[in-house]
Amino acid sequence: MAKNSGSLKSTIAVSLTNYLDAGAIVAGASGLTLWQNYLGLSEVHLGWLNFISANCLGAAIGAIIGGFLADKYGRKFIFTYNLLVYMLGVLTIMFSMNFPMLLCGFLITGISVGVGVPASWTYISESSEVNNRGRNICISQMSWGVGPMCILLFGMLFAPGGYLFGWVESVAHLFGGSDMSQEAINAYSSRIVFFTLFVVAFIAWNLQRKLQESAEFTAQKDAVEKSGLMDNIKVLFSNKIAVRTVIFLATIYLTWNLVASVMGFFQPHIYETAGGVSNETANWMNCIQWAIIVGVTFIVSKLIDKTSHKAIYTFGLLVAIAAWLVIVTIGVNGMVGLWLFAILWGVQGGSSPQIFYALWGSELFPAKFRAGAQGLMFFIVRGLSAVWGLIFTYIYGENGEGFTIAAFCMIALLTISLIVGFIGAPKTRGKSLEQITKERYGDNY
Repeated sequence: MAKNSGSLKSTIAVSLTNYLDAGAIVAGASGLTLWQNYLGLSEVHLGWLNFISANCLGAAIGAIIGGFLADKYGRKFIFTYNLLVYMLGVLTIMFSMNFPMLLCGFLITGISVGVGVPASWTYISESSEVNNRGRNICISQMSWGVGPMCILLFGMLFAPGGYLFGWVESVAHLFGGSDMSQEAINAYSSRIVFFTLFVVAFIAWNLQRKLQESAEFTAQKDAVEKSGLMDNIKVLFSNKIAVRTVIFLATIYLTWNLVASVMGFFQPHIYETAGGVSNETANWMNCIQWAIIVGVTFIVSKLIDKTSHKAIYTFGLLVAIAAWLVIVTIGVNGMVGLWLFAILWGVQGGSSPQIFYALWGSELFPAKFRAGAQGLMFFIVRGLSAVWGLIFTYIYGENGEGFTIAAFCMIALLTISLIVGFIGAPKTRGKSLEQITKERYGDNY
């Protein structure tokens, strides 16, 4: 029981990384208009902020660096230093006075997010017991839902016209003087939201730097030091089983994430333009949707170590496809269709491929290049998501006139994820990481 409690405690500490990842994406998205008005930014500027942010390229770059660093120097090495970089990025955003500063802050934060994700998922699996590895991964995923939910609430409270905007104005005048423009005052709403991320990052850093190194990495440490980082990279690319696993996991995660990344960044905008609701209603719907995701993930956490992974995976993708079928049948011009879509997308989020990508990605590779493999896949997925985000805006149109076409694209992507995942779902439930590694790679790893 003590060991079980210990793995839960470390899981919660490490899962704060996911709160900070998703929180950074939503905080950036929710404050774009405020920064645009304050700094006089064009749509091209906003596109660059999204492109290099935690949602896309910044995280992609960080992931491939962080994954291999975690395999070379340990998971604790990442936990000791990475969130210091995150806090630097958030502070840069908070004190931005021009576009280069804002862009730099988004990039630093995005890179830090990418560095932390592979080490986090790897550490959670390696510190979990066989009968709760899936549960702990789900707890990590719940943190990914709580982040956007909290940031959206903060955003609505601090936004111009929000319940706490009077306090925001007082803070703005305290630091910026009494002769500030309204646009400059409004931007403080976003600065304060990012400050909440700084506080959580500081708490998470203090918790994570006190964690013990993963026992599985410690057992492999001598072998890693003798082989070297480049040798591990070569082994990853030369081992046929590892390469096939990378292709499988990257496929199921990429095809789902191309849809999810668009929803994560553009969802309130879609609700407003295609659905025709107000900004406040769109934000509330988005917030409620994240609450559904958290609730469903909690239910899945109770089932995942006892139930067929393939069954849960298939259920999540079928619900995801059903959500987009609502678009091409009922439509989202009315509140019935809009709410049905929001609820279904929330349900799928609680049993999404991201849970199984995190679980299988940390199970199906040997410890010596486990984090590096995840970093490589995360690099591929977030990098291509950055490009897809630009393409999606052209398909969608200025006012959502291409939303139906976009919906068919989403259905096609989700169908690929469903088919590939259903066929290739590994049978790892109830097995230790050592057992899985031996079955797949033999005794040499």
